[in-house]
Amino acid sequence: MKKAPYFLFYLILNFSGLYLGALLSGEGASSVWYQNIDKAPWTPPGWVFGFAWSSIMICFSLYMAELHLKVKKIIPLYALLWIVNLSWNPFFFYYHHVWISMAIILFLLFLTLYSFFKYYPNIKHKSWLISPYYIWLIVACSLNAFVCIVN
Repeated sequence: MKKAPYFLFYLILNFSGLYLGALLSGEGASSVWYQNIDKAPWTPPGWVFGFAWSSIMICFSLYMAELHLKVKKIIPLYALLWIVNLSWNPFFFYYHHVWISMAIILFLLFLTLYSFFKYYPNIKHKSWLISPYYIWLIVACSLNAFVCIVN
């Protein structure tokens, strides 16, 4: 049960980040701009994004709680992940800077992979918990790249 307070801590921070990201998105996916851009044919329906990010953040909170118990100086990396993840929304949805958004999401993908490989020895049996995050980021990178190239 030592993990429960850390899980709750990261869960609150992760879902706060999702909420803040939505606030910083302006009208987000319902905006006229987003509705009118050419999107990848494999773009999932809107409800998938909410389900995916909720699931990802639960798994990521468990991952971070496990990691926090083993690696005491994990907060700086987590803070960087949190800020980078949050920054994608306004650049894509509010400012419509799709190329900057692409760079941000690629950096986020790099950070999640770095986290996996760097800390795998610390929590081998629980490292899979970050995999939904980077799998979704690969999908998101492909969606963002399509928008960059076609629009």
